Amino acid sequence: MGQNHLREDIIRMFLEHEGQIISGAELSLNLGVSRTAVWKHINQLREEGYEIEAVPAQGYKLSARPDALLPASIEIGLDTSIIGRQIECHAEIDSTNLRAQVLAEQGAPEGSVVVADSQSAGRGRMGRPWGSPAGVNVYTSIILRPTLALSEATQLTFLAAVAVARALEKSCDVRVNVKWPNDILLNGKKIAGLLNELSAETEGIHHVILGIGVNLNMEQNQFPPDLRYPATSILLESGQRVDRVQFVRDLLSEIDILYTMLLERGFVPIRLAWEALFDLVGATVDVDTGSTPVCGRVEGIAEDGALLLDTGTGAPTPIYSGDVRPASV
Repeated sequence: MGQNHLREDIIRMFLEHEGQIISGAELSLNLGVSRTAVWKHINQLREEGYEIEAVPAQGYKLSARPDALLPASIEIGLDTSIIGRQIECHAEIDSTNLRAQVLAEQGAPEGSVVVADSQSAGRGRMGRPWGSPAGVNVYTSIILRPTLALSEATQLTFLAAVAVARALEKSCDVRVNVKWPNDILLNGKKIAGLLNELSAETEGIHHVILGIGVNLNMEQNQFPPDLRYPATSILLESGQRVDRVQFVRDLLSEIDILYTMLLERGFVPIRLAWEALFDLVGATVDVDTGSTPVCGRVEGIAEDGALLLDTGTGAPTPIYSGDVRPASV
């Protein structure tokens, strides 16, 4: 058994018996190692920030845990049917999406999750870098193998946005808005971004990677100076630090609920939930598409994720990419 896995199993036992004293003999028996080895690993966990009391003649008790993203911490209390079947955590990685792609190609089951404490090559939309400092945010990627038509794959971007919004409201008691097509805003500033990547052929989807980055406990000096769009974090907006482990649990739970809903009931409930978070529905906007700007009244989104604009020419005009802003007066 690897040393990291052994420490994770010790943590899992403490979390499963929260508030209870576990004897060294019980830990030794369940883990299949000597009591001396148990003592050694408990000391290492203490060095990593776990507060573990030694109770004379009784055993050990976990008093407090650090804000560490580990499979054992996330799995305890995670009640999902699809998402989180396999959870892989990294202290540092190039990109959770890149790792998830490798796992998906190797046959990882649907619902497998990659979580990182930091990324050295985090990516946003259109290949832009995504700042990923350690110890403050959540960077995760989820592998899905949906029974959807290729044209419906973009529905998962909107599903992920609704899941992030609901997890933030549940964990942090904040209300966010969405910015078409894949950003989440708090008080008009970007707090989360999505990067979904697809592997498919004409006959269908092989897998989709839901890439999600959420700014939770980031300080102002940790943001890059050359941001294209104002960004923020829960800490900056509320002054409160977020329990990242609990947030990951809430996020995976919301994705599980919404994904099951999508497969059973179709896109309409997801679309309506997303549009309720999009404060420009009914507003007149300008869309910079990179060529000719388009102006129109927002009617919502189509089944394929296109933004629907009433431009006064009859049927709504679908917009597939661009930067949306309220129309200038």
